[in-house]
Amino acid sequence: MKQIIFLFCIIFFYTGNTLAQKNSLDIKSQAAMVFNAQDDHVIYDKNADQVMPIASITKLMTAMVILDARLSPDEIITIENADVDRLKHSSSRLPVGTSYARHELLRLSLMSSENRAAAALGRTYPGGTKAFVDAMNIKAKQIGMFNSQFVEPTGLSSSNVATARDLAKLVSASNSYAIIREFSTTSEHFVSPGNKRGQLQYVNSNSLVRSQSWAIDVSKTGYLNEAGRCLVMHANISGQPVVIVLLNSWGKNTRIGDANRVKKWIENNQGRKQV
Repeated sequence: MKQIIFLFCIIFFYTGNTLAQKNSLDIKSQAAMVFNAQDDHVIYDKNADQVMPIASITKLMTAMVILDARLSPDEIITIENADVDRLKHSSSRLPVGTSYARHELLRLSLMSSENRAAAALGRTYPGGTKAFVDAMNIKAKQIGMFNSQFVEPTGLSSSNVATARDLAKLVSASNSYAIIREFSTTSEHFVSPGNKRGQLQYVNSNSLVRSQSWAIDVSKTGYLNEAGRCLVMHANISGQPVVIVLLNSWGKNTRIGDANRVKKWIENNQGRKQV
């Protein structure tokens, strides 16, 4: 009888300790999903099934559709007036009339969230932007994103929506594309716009890709007033492939702080089965 009581106490101690650890992970973002991509074990979730605007996280889907189409990466694409943001009036350093290889536009879309680049990629898809958006929604269903909707390729529309749980599937699917892994984690890149401005330097919109303490496979940031600041990553933490989704982080550095809190929490609990 004493042995049974002792065993019960041990189980209670570890269960209670694990619950306390989960409760100690204080995520500020409105919605979040963290899971181990190796065994699909959910490490943490918060409002993970709430449908929300996803801003430029959209561009991961844009990249997958472009790569699935097997279009020539070296085809030259000219930025047109149709690529200018008339919805949010966001700025761009790609002037109308300048031309770039498709792979350059894809890199800029992923690493620096260049909206004209993403718009041009969708516009030059076979069948145009409408066919491209249709392909985005078909791809979403194929990878199990059943609570998501895409209406354009940049993320500038707040009608591009998904749940944190769906975006975890998007990040996992993106990780299977070597080009997305490379381009989304490029720290900096130079492009020549073909005019008198000389070379333009672009830096990754996620400062964590430049951190020596992070091993990031896939990265994408996003921001809209309606979406807040967003961040998704596929990273190696304590030898585990981990997907992190953080949505609607209103503070300027909140999403980075949340990501670092997740990393530290996993590292501190790496020996426990529940993590």
